[in-house]
Amino acid sequence: MSEFSSDDVQRLTWFVAVAEELHFGRAAKTLNIARQKLSAAVIELEAELGHKLFVPGAQPTELSAEGHALLLEAREFLAAEAAKRAEEVPVTVAGLRVGFVPGVTVSKWTRIWSERFPTVPLDVVPVEAADQEQALRDERVDMAFVRLPIERDGMKAIPLYRETPVVVVPKEHLFAMVELIATADLVDEQVHAADDIDSITATFELVAAGVGVVVVPHSIARLHARKDLVYRTVTDAPDTEIALAWLADRETELFEEFVGVVRGRSLHSSRAPAKAEPRRAPKPKPRTAAGGRGQPKKQVAKGKKPRRR
Repeated sequence: MSEFSSDDVQRLTWFVAVAEELHFGRAAKTLNIARQKLSAAVIELEAELGHKLFVPGAQPTELSAEGHALLLEAREFLAAEAAKRAEEVPVTVAGLRVGFVPGVTVSKWTRIWSERFPTVPLDVVPVEAADQEQALRDERVDMAFVRLPIERDGMKAIPLYRETPVVVVPKEHLFAMVELIATADLVDEQVHAADDIDSITATFELVAAGVGVVVVPHSIARLHARKDLVYRTVTDAPDTEIALAWLADRETELFEEFVGVVRGRSLHSSRAPAKAEPRRAPKPKPRTAAGGRGQPKKQVAKGKKPRRR
């Protein structure tokens, strides 16, 4: 068998085309090259091998004995080269990039996804709350667990659950002795702004130092839990809402599959179009340490009562 290298792939491909067509014109048209260029390549190949590959002057074109032998070798070589290239090209499987803002735990959904779709990659990407919408619009993530509200223009969002607000205080604080707090109980406190969830660690440091308190979603307090701080439910502060969002014009079947995983849809259940669920009326909340029904088990210490309005 002749010795060929990867540099010979083009010439041998052209030779095989002529040998199979037995017509230089048709072969050149198939290869989309000039007939003169094809003829010159075959002549050059014959000169290197030292024998004719086609019978001189034969009409129609006819392979010589050496040409028949080379055709078998060339086909075998080209097939091996094609297989080699196929092995070198990595097979990529389209997957999902899912962002999540601070406070959202995604481990349950990633576990279910890996069990249900083991060959489809699912990359989870931490996203700052301030960047949640832009990460979607810039297509840095395909879907994202976001904290509402977001701008809905061109966006789909499925509300998933609501988070109870809590007040974070030092463990020696009077509020640490009760289970429920009302916003009226905070009137005498320095309440830090909690708009910047991404930088809330610095605010927690202030609270731990005895400088004010802060009201945050429950998951944020849990995420930054520390031994010198406690948090108590604020019964009449607005809840926050977590949703799964994505750009409507980028939706694929994988998006719907992930929505099914998040919503607890079983593997064999029929899929329904993804749409926002109607909001439910909030449940009545018990009254707080400030008085009334729903009184907590522990009371505010005597000598200092939270002020009422």
